[in-house]
Amino acid sequence: MEDVLNEICSSEDLKTFELRYNEEMCQGEVSSTTQFEYACFLVRSRYPADIQRGVVLLEELYKRPDETGKRDYVFYLAIGNARLKEYQLALNYVKGLLRIEPANRQVLELEKLIKKRMEKDAMKGAAIAGGAILGLGALVGLGVALAKKH
Repeated sequence: MEDVLNEICSSEDLKTFELRYNEEMCQGEVSSTTQFEYACFLVRSRYPADIQRGVVLLEELYKRPDETGKRDYVFYLAIGNARLKEYQLALNYVKGLLRIEPANRQVLELEKLIKKRMEKDAMKGAAIAGGAILGLGALVGLGVALAKKH
């Protein structure tokens, strides 16, 4: 399941679905299937702007009153937001799915992965902040030492 958050689609595949999406857009209406497929590839792009675009397309699909694939839209919204490091929003989508399907292993696993990433990023942030504080402390100590010399 870790692959879901780390999987990167090929640029060739993304271009194929983008072309299909744009062709339908030029014809006046994009089918839900085409928009969903394109959004899924965007969410698995290596570029945050693509991922954000995929999230927007999925949100549009979700808001359509006649859509039947809302569960899949919400699942990929959780993935997209997690990849954008919008962990709380991703968890909100996961919790919504779990209210409907509390025993869904795929969703439970995604929830674990998102929480794991949250913790990992929080630790990185703490390490960076700690390093900055340590560096600042060293500079202050050096300044004090130099002041005492003079």
